[in-house]
Amino acid sequence: MAFGKTADWTDNQQKHNATAVRIWLYLVVLTLFCLVLVGGATRLTHSGLSITEWKPIHGVIPPLNLQQWQEEFALYKRIPEYQQLNQGMTLEGFKSLFWWEWAHRFLARSIGLIFAVPLLYFWMSGRLAKGLGWPLTGVLALGGLQGFIGWWMVSSGLVERTDVSQYRLAVHLIMACLIFASCIYIASGLKPRKHEAPPSFISHLFAGLLLLATFVQIYLGALVAGLDAGMSYNTWPLMDGAIVPSDLLLQQPALINFFENPKTVQFTHRIGGYILFLLALFHFLTEWRAAARRGLDLELSQHARGAAIILAAVTIQATLGIFTLVMQMPLWLALSHQGVAIIVLALVTRHLRGYRKPMFEIV
Repeated sequence: MAFGKTADWTDNQQKHNATAVRIWLYLVVLTLFCLVLVGGATRLTHSGLSITEWKPIHGVIPPLNLQQWQEEFALYKRIPEYQQLNQGMTLEGFKSLFWWEWAHRFLARSIGLIFAVPLLYFWMSGRLAKGLGWPLTGVLALGGLQGFIGWWMVSSGLVERTDVSQYRLAVHLIMACLIFASCIYIASGLKPRKHEAPPSFISHLFAGLLLLATFVQIYLGALVAGLDAGMSYNTWPLMDGAIVPSDLLLQQPALINFFENPKTVQFTHRIGGYILFLLALFHFLTEWRAAARRGLDLELSQHARGAAIILAAVTIQATLGIFTLVMQMPLWLALSHQGVAIIVLALVTRHLRGYRKPMFEIV
């Protein structure tokens, strides 16, 4: 009897620890979501080059007096963006750019602390479940690498260009999404739930393809943002009166158009959206039929319910993309489009993790 009580206590303690870790990871996820949105606003307001130095530690303190502001502004005046695009900008105008970039960097530093300090506490106190320590350390390492990638991106716009490299911007965003998805995946596995019957090979395949397609579409979206390709064609469903415009392969070699020709990049991003929607639709139909064969409805089948939610989110995302395009990229709509893309990534990641057995199963 005593052994049984001890086992129950140990099991309850493990669940309690897992809940604490899960709450912490979702706090990290929420902060990452805010960071991606602030990063998007920084890009859309052309604020990303307003801080021209990388100061990982003391850069957290913004200018505190007029002299410090003037020194920071003088550094900005030395780069091509000011000299070619913003000549005559006032100090107040510079401040409006500076605060977006400062907020982005401040949030990034904050996430480092929000992640590292609790991770150390959970690990040293024995509250981390077996097998979680090294994966979470890997996520922390990716976060450190992301800091270097961020500066690598910014530095591309300080010498010859008036903006950052779209390639480096895309790498920066994809790394943020990889960290985000990793936290979602680990946290989802810590939630106690019933383990539904294993999905079919087709279901598993299309769930994996959905995750891959989501990452590819986010990458293409970053190229669109980096090239201001959203302004190339502002009509839908046609582009310049055609389904396939005639000027998509003007640059040579032809492959480079898919990364450097704004019109081609927008076209590819549109096609990627259609493919993602069709994948989500097919996956939902597959899961719905599988649930029906087992005598379950959408409420009882977590797989079918998850697929339905993903289809709804992808539909909303596509609609936002169309309106963002047609309305010529208003800030609030472009940020909404980016935000829902991250939500789709979270839903697909969580859905894929739901195919695996949970750490704590409800019988």
